[in-house]
Amino acid sequence: MRDTALIFRRQLSTSLRSPLWMVVGLVQPVVYLVFFGPLLAGLNLGANSWQVYIPGLLVQLALFGAAFVGFSVIADVRSGVIERMRVTPVSRVALLLGRVLRDVVLLVAQTVVLLVVAFGFGLRAPIGGVLLSLVLIALLTTSLAALSYTFGLATKSEESLAPLLNTVTVPLLLLSGILLPMSLAPAWLDVISRFTPLRYVVDAIRDAFLGHYTSTTTLTGLLVAAGLAGIAIAWGSRVFRRDNA
Repeated sequence: MRDTALIFRRQLSTSLRSPLWMVVGLVQPVVYLVFFGPLLAGLNLGANSWQVYIPGLLVQLALFGAAFVGFSVIADVRSGVIERMRVTPVSRVALLLGRVLRDVVLLVAQTVVLLVVAFGFGLRAPIGGVLLSLVLIALLTTSLAALSYTFGLATKSEESLAPLLNTVTVPLLLLSGILLPMSLAPAWLDVISRFTPLRYVVDAIRDAFLGHYTSTTTLTGLLVAAGLAGIAIAWGSRVFRRDNA
């Protein structure tokens, strides 16, 4: 825990010295909020359109904010930062956990900012639903960041990591019901989307925004997000131990 806190402080201070990327990360969801959100007013979504749309934007923010962090560990390998840390007694697992914790803190902060903006546009959700959505975003960020760092350390090449991430993130974006609920999709597409874990997280946040905290959809989303985070951390820890032995 001490080593994780040490790595976390180092990574966080690095990010705070150059906050531009955090602002850039918010630009795309806000653009979708401003220019795409009003188009939903004419659709019969069965609820306030913002309660359907904003959960997708939150997951989109986590997806693109955490899925590409693996490039930073490649830069650390190339610049010798990882090599210098190998000769210290710092925990190899902490090299992963400290980075992931930094990403969780930053993405949750960005999520709060986006929610504040969304409430200005007309989003209405109970405080319990908002807090539950932050938990789900934190778990999702944990899994995506851990997987990205793992792939980054395994490939050690931007040329290999970039197409790999694009191949994964684009289907996730299209099949998770981020922009519109998959209940509007034809049956065959709905079935395919059920194999994407992000769909369950999006649906869980939408239920939470409606105040359904103990529904099957909400509980399934929590279990999927927690399970994915556990698997990602376990796999990432193994790779970081092996590659930093």
